[in-house]
Amino acid sequence: MLKIFERTSHSEEAHATLCLPFELRQKSRLKTKLENGREVGLILNRGELLRSGDCLRAEDGSIIVVKAAPETVSTVSHKDMVVLAKACYHLGNRHVPLEIGDGWVRYLHDHVLDEMVKGLGLIIVVEEAPFEPEGGAYGGHGIESSHSHGHHH
Repeated sequence: MLKIFERTSHSEEAHATLCLPFELRQKSRLKTKLENGREVGLILNRGELLRSGDCLRAEDGSIIVVKAAPETVSTVSHKDMVVLAKACYHLGNRHVPLEIGDGWVRYLHDHVLDEMVKGLGLIIVVEEAPFEPEGGAYGGHGIESSHSHGHHH
């Protein structure tokens, strides 16, 4: 099994791809497989969230690029940003990881959350898509610069 111990520069050419859902991109210790089927073991610094496009260096020097796997998500959009902000407020109050885009918000599909959001007057589209939630105010500054997530109480 190939071991991966460190992150590396995004500017290097990748030799393989590691496609993982959000839940597994939060783990620092993980046994999994690259897209080419080769087994790998992640042994990274704790508390670092892997984002799509991140590059890792394996023990043999090869570069592995991370890709966010498509997963079942609920995507909500609305032309009224106040209505959408209210949905974000209520989802955030439940500590739901959110991916926020221009006129839309996305979370991992959950029928209970969907019913709550529908109750606010929004329409939900359940779809398969990569999920890249915000990094959190205490762990970073959004997708572009954060390699950490969540916050502590």
